[in-house]
Amino acid sequence: MMTAFVATAGAAVAITAALAGCASSGGTSESTSPTGSATAGALPPVIVDLGDADGTTVEVALGNSIDLVGDDEHSTAWTADIADPSIVEFVAGHDDGSAQFNPGLTATAVGETEVSLSNDDSGDEVAFTVVVTE
Repeated sequence: MMTAFVATAGAAVAITAALAGCASSGGTSESTSPTGSATAGALPPVIVDLGDADGTTVEVALGNSIDLVGDDEHSTAWTADIADPSIVEFVAGHDDGSAQFNPGLTATAVGETEVSLSNDDSGDEVAFTVVVTE
């Protein structure tokens, strides 16, 4: 009987940990930064909701990425105009037939740059600042 309880409790902890990894913050903070701990030297992506990003500053560590979420319907139509493309690189959203991938940004150099995103399909536009730290 104790073995069944331990197995059930272990499964509950594993499911909770897995779901926590999928959660994103919906706060309205002026600065967005990664939360949680990195494992095996990998940094978690910074999750930014496109609906909340306009006018904010997003901090990201060098080598890390920003996952732009919140537009499941038009995620492949986003384009970016980056003031200093040496600091961040835009990665377009795409659909490979089996999965849909969000657009994002990859931090390539320490510094600060303005990012303007636009979506011709939805007519949405978002502008924010990205600060890449060491």
